[in-house]
Amino acid sequence: MESVQSNTQESKRLGWFQILAIVLIAMVITSAATLWLAKAYLFPSEFTPVALNEQEKSVLSAKLESLDKPLAAVPAAADSGAPLKPEAYSEAGTTRDIHFSERELNSLLAKNTDLAKRVAVDLSDNLISARILIPMDEDFPLLGGKTLRARTGIEFSYENERPVVKLKGVTIMGVPIPNAWLGGLKNIDLVQEFGSADGFWKAFSDGVAAVKVEEGALRLRLHE
Repeated sequence: MESVQSNTQESKRLGWFQILAIVLIAMVITSAATLWLAKAYLFPSEFTPVALNEQEKSVLSAKLESLDKPLAAVPAAADSGAPLKPEAYSEAGTTRDIHFSERELNSLLAKNTDLAKRVAVDLSDNLISARILIPMDEDFPLLGGKTLRARTGIEFSYENERPVVKLKGVTIMGVPIPNAWLGGLKNIDLVQEFGSADGFWKAFSDGVAAVKVEEGALRLRLHE
C-alpha cells in the first residue's frame, strides 16, 4: 500500500515538472515569436533592388527605345549639354504594344534607389501585387520612427472589350484592412463602377485595347 502511494506521489511530482517545462518552452517560443514579429513588421529590412544582367539590360533598352524612337537620342544630347533639335511630330514607326517582365519593372524602380528599396512588384495571372515599406514620421503616435510593412494586390485583366481593375485588398503588418476602411472598394470593378461617367476611369478604359498579366510578365496594348 505504501509503495502504491509513493509511486502516485512521484507521478504527481513528475507531472508538475512536465507542466513547468511546457510553460517555460511556451514562454521561450512566445518571446522568440514576438521578437521575430517586431523585426519583421516594425523594423523590416529594405528590399534588394533588382539588377539586370547585360543581356536583360539590352532587351529593356530596346523596349524603351521602341516606345518612342525619336527620344532615343535625348539622353546623349542632355549629357553633352547640346540643345535639342526641332523635330516634326510623327507617330510613324511607333508601337502601341507595351510589354515588360517583372524583373524589368522592378529594375526601372531601381533607377530611384529609395523607391526600389521600399517597393517590390510581383506579376502573376491577372494580378499585380506589391510589397511596400512605409516609413512613419517620428511624431506619429505609437509607431513613430518605425517602418510598416504593407502588401496590396490589384486584379488587372481584359473582359468584354474593356479593362477590369479590382482592388483585392490591403494588408498592413500582416493584418488585412477591413473593406469598410477601404471605402467599400474591395473586389469592385473600378472601371465598371466609375467608367460610365466622364472622368479618369472612362478615359483609362477608352485608351486600353488589350491587357494580359501573367506569371512574370505584363502586356498592354493601347488604342489609337
